[in-house]
Amino acid sequence: MTDPRFFRSRGPFSLAELAAMTGAELVGATDPERRVADLASLDSAGESDISFLENRRYLAGFRTSRAGACLVAPDFVDQAPAGMALLVTKRPRRNFARIGQTFYPTEPASPGVHAAAFVDPSAELGDAVSVAPGAVIGAGVRIGARSEIGPNAVIGEAVEIGESTRVGVGASVSHARIGSRVFLYPGVRIGQPGFGFEMDGDGPFVVPQLGRVIVEDDVEIGANTTVDRGSGPDTVIGRGTMIDNLVQIGHNVVVGRGCIIVAQVGISGSTRLGDRVVLAGQVGVAGHLEIGDGVQIAAKSGVTRSVPAGVAVGGAPAVPVREFRRQIAAIKRLGRRSEDET
Repeated sequence: MTDPRFFRSRGPFSLAELAAMTGAELVGATDPERRVADLASLDSAGESDISFLENRRYLAGFRTSRAGACLVAPDFVDQAPAGMALLVTKRPRRNFARIGQTFYPTEPASPGVHAAAFVDPSAELGDAVSVAPGAVIGAGVRIGARSEIGPNAVIGEAVEIGESTRVGVGASVSHARIGSRVFLYPGVRIGQPGFGFEMDGDGPFVVPQLGRVIVEDDVEIGANTTVDRGSGPDTVIGRGTMIDNLVQIGHNVVVGRGCIIVAQVGISGSTRLGDRVVLAGQVGVAGHLEIGDGVQIAAKSGVTRSVPAGVAVGGAPAVPVREFRRQIAAIKRLGRRSEDET
């Protein structure tokens, strides 16, 4: 249940309004003007709530749900309980998210610089920028209109930040150019030196890290994720990429557009990811590799070789996913054989 102390609803909305905003076909509703008060899961929804069904695995819950309305794929319409209003769409989950954004839009911070913040006199702040208590804005920083700098965030010297970007609580940004509509979650670290050194008989010798981090527009970077600056070439995060919490991205890495990088992934220096690459949780990627467009890498995989475009891989070391599945099946057979022999 949504707690009104934390989330402020703009609802209710009528069924007709929800259908119009999602492009869904309204089926089974005797009154298109009936109001929907909130969003809820299938098992917790009541008659004033809307839910969604996209995955067949939740059909049983759909059949017994008490939701007053539901976004549903066309294949499941005939499974609906009596009296439920249906918004029929090929993309129920996406449209449920759209409705959620309408009910609970992101609340902008109040513009202005808090008295407990420090802003260097040479910094340039656009219209309606918000700087929260404890934040530090360094010399020569440029921040675009309507951006928000959270409590205790630190923006280093000469950093550039675009419009409508949010920097979360305690985040730090240095040696970087950040695009517009970017969200850096609490604790993010952008632009620290990369892990670069040379080994000789005297031990590690630190190599200066003289590049930047470039984060393009519409990127999200999750809590406590770190993105190292380049050693000479820049580290780049492509437009529309979504990065989860606790991810490590090394120096000189280039991430393409629209990638998904899940929690606890580590990408070593100078590796390049194409567009729309998906790295599942705890994937490790070695350095100086090329990962092609549309590659999908299964959770806990270790990638030690470049992967061509469009290939799905898994395992450690990672291999094409069909081969990975055969390996797992073979290990299971060996386990059963050992049990039989004992």
